Order: sequence, then C-alpha cells, then structure tokens
Amino acid sequence: MSGFERFVDTFFNARLVARYWPDILSGMLVTIEIALGVVVAGIGLGLVLAMLRAYRNGAVNAVIVLFVDVFRALPPLVLILIMYFGLPGVGLNLSAYVVLWLALSLVLAAFAEEVFWAGILSVRKGQWDAARSTGLGFGQTLLSVILPQAVRLAVPPLTNRTIAITKNTALGSVIGVGEVINQAQTAVSLAGNATPLMMAAIGYLAIFAPVVALGTLIEKRFAWRRA
Repeated sequence: MSGFERFVDTFFNARLVARYWPDILSGMLVTIEIALGVVVAGIGLGLVLAMLRAYRNGAVNAVIVLFVDVFRALPPLVLILIMYFGLPGVGLNLSAYVVLWLALSLVLAAFAEEVFWAGILSVRKGQWDAARSTGLGFGQTLLSVILPQAVRLAVPPLTNRTIAITKNTALGSVIGVGEVINQAQTAVSLAGNATPLMMAAIGYLAIFAPVVALGTLIEKRFAWRRA
C-alpha cells in the first residue's frame, strides 16, 4: 500500500463513512441545536444587560461589570467543568446538554453586553437630547432612538464573537454531550481509524462555513458611520 493509499484509508475509509455517517449526522444536529440556543440566549441576555446599564444605577452597574469581567476572563472549558462537576455539590444537578448551553450562553452574553454597551456609548449625546426635548422619557428614548442605532453599530463585532463562541460547542465532548466531536471520538475509539474525525471536521465546515460567509455579508451590510 502506497503512502497515498494509507492516507486515504486513514482519513477517508469508505466502509467507515457508510457505517458512521448516521452518528455524525446526529451529532451535527445536536451541535446546531446548542449553537442556536446559545446565540438566542447569549445575545438576548447581553442586550438586556446593556439596556439596564444605560440607566446608570451604581449597584446594578457594579453587578453587571463584575458579571462581564468574570465571564470574559474565564475560559469556556473551565466554566463548563466547574458547572458540571461543581454544581451537584450544592444540590443543583444539570444535564451535560444544559451545562454546555448555559456556560456558552453566559460567555456570549458577557461579550455581547460589552459590544452593545459600546454601541450605546457611540451614539452622540445630541441624539439623547433631541429625543428628550420632544417629550420622550428615558426608556422611550433608549428603546426608540438610541437602541436601533446602537444595535446596528454592534452587529459587525458581535457577528465574529458569536461565531467564535458557538464553535466552542465542541467542548461538550469533555462532559459527554452527544455533539459531533463526541460522536466522532467514540467512533474513532471503536474503529481505530481517523475517518470519523475527518467526517466531523467536514461536518463542522458544513455547519459553520455558511455562518462565516453570512457573517461577512452582515458585516458589510451594517458597516456604516456612526450616528
């Protein structure tokens, strides 16, 4: 067997592809489910926190800043392990699936809050004054005038951060979540061949390559001068 044939047999074994593609596909579906859940929860929580911070309540802002600093500083893997192995010690038992979703959502929320907050600060003070002069209250001004501009300013940096964090769904393999890498590792251990791992890599490309391309389009679409 030539070197090329050994390479093909190691990474593209047709027999193993036929055997394990249902498992890899199942793992891809789990990866997509978790990624979508993380995006919705993380961005939603980040936006809410940025809005609360705009009210400039000292105590509330201190808690938000602490939350953001902690979850931006902690590596996602460390957070996942702490939650999965530590929370049962205080009587809170969460499934591996929920732990992965929650950990990544909190990390994304911390970064999203900072991005949205930067967008809010980027809107000129004159926008606030003009809106308030028409009789709008603070909350109405924030929701109707400031936030639409801030969100649009936040889209480009938030897109890349979201893609980076959702790819961390692969960390679920550490705690047994049945996502695509976990399925591939199980198959590799049974088959003694790297083909399932290559299938998982192709699966990740199939999932995230379109997301990256969409992110690039979104960045170009929303790239504008600040209000």
